[in-house]
Amino acid sequence: MGFIKDKYFLWGIFAGFLWTSFGVIILVFSLSEASLEDSLFYLYEQKRLGGLISLAALINLPIFFISLRKNKTSFAAGIVAISIIIVIFVGLLKLI
Repeated sequence: MGFIKDKYFLWGIFAGFLWTSFGVIILVFSLSEASLEDSLFYLYEQKRLGGLISLAALINLPIFFISLRKNKTSFAAGIVAISIIIVIFVGLLKLI
């Protein structure tokens, strides 16, 4: 558990969040004619925002495997941590 204090763990969390956000933005821009805010609000009203976030979070999977391949276990642990946080967030979106 010493990797939590490692700076690469925090970089993994930051990178996972950044790539997931980038995936959400790219999916919204490519699949919707409306603005980003209107699209996200519409998806929230339709209870489909969690599905979009889940789809966008799949971009973290190759990043995780690449970091494991290069023996960056702290970075990979950060990717896993942000993935767990995203799963909890999507679960809460489904309940609300």
